Amino acid sequence: MAVSINTKELEEMLQIVPYQQNIMLVGRHGIGKSQILERYFRAQGQKVVSLFLGQMSDPGDLIGIPHKNEASGKTEFMPPYWFPLDGKPIVLFLDELNRARPEILQTIMDLALNKKLAGRALPEGSRIISAVNEGDEYQLTDLDPALVSRFNVYYFQPTVGEWIAWAQRKGLDNRVVSFITEHEDYLDGEMLRILDPGLEKLPDRRAWERVSEVMACSPAPTDTTKKIVAGIVGAKAAARFFESFSEQRVVSAQEVLRGFETVKEQVSHYRVAELAVLNESIFRHLDQMPEADFEGKVAGNLFAYVSWLVEKGYREAMAQFCNVFENSQYAHANFLILQSAPEVYAKISEFVATL
Repeated sequence: MAVSINTKELEEMLQIVPYQQNIMLVGRHGIGKSQILERYFRAQGQKVVSLFLGQMSDPGDLIGIPHKNEASGKTEFMPPYWFPLDGKPIVLFLDELNRARPEILQTIMDLALNKKLAGRALPEGSRIISAVNEGDEYQLTDLDPALVSRFNVYYFQPTVGEWIAWAQRKGLDNRVVSFITEHEDYLDGEMLRILDPGLEKLPDRRAWERVSEVMACSPAPTDTTKKIVAGIVGAKAAARFFESFSEQRVVSAQEVLRGFETVKEQVSHYRVAELAVLNESIFRHLDQMPEADFEGKVAGNLFAYVSWLVEKGYREAMAQFCNVFENSQYAHANFLILQSAPEVYAKISEFVATL
């Protein structure tokens, strides 16, 4: 079994592992492998070239077309469309590696070992990352152990919290984010796979993003909306999703931290369980927030929120907020509070002393 890593660990690993070493990420489809790599390397100013090997029918799709060099009289290969001719290093992302045809995999061997294709070397500094699917529902090609040995292999499993923080930053529909916050097993369809292994359509992370786009166009869901969503994540997940929320819009952590006064009335109708979900969401959001963004306004709204919990007598919700802080699951969020919001930490300490 490969070593399991989440998104944070993957990004840290990309900083540490030399570019000469190849990386293989094992995981299910739809968990955001290509998106995460694109975002990370774009921030580094490096281009990512994604090749979907499962869609290639001939090695020529990968190495280019042969032609005769009139000067030498020898056969050479024209560089394929994606090959960098400007000499700048790239990140070559070989997706669906274990869905590729055997003849494609033979071509990959030289690429993985020497970073060459048909004798043409990738620019110095180029990195190779591959992704393979795992699961009985896929039509897969067995990988040669010699090929696998050319890669550092990791089971890539982004946490639910990382997806929720990403969804909040991207502005996905709050109903979708709240549903996944409360029903984590539905993010990747694991619960449904256990309950009904024969189910054809199961939810994944890409699917929930598409659901968000549909819900944004349908503030008051109709029967047609429900059918559309069922076609995206499957009937069972869609039914549970629509059961999970009422017409009242769910308050997000970002709304609390940007202007608590504007949502205080709505939050005052929350039950303890809903406040606990909001607490967790706040810590997840802070854990992904750059230190520079945690300025006076955000810290002030966080203080207003925890003060309101205490003043209104929501002791169970405040105790849960303190428990999340003390468990140190969100180390960066705790750092922000200790570093830039001492009044919030003081409120936590005062409350804990009363328990």
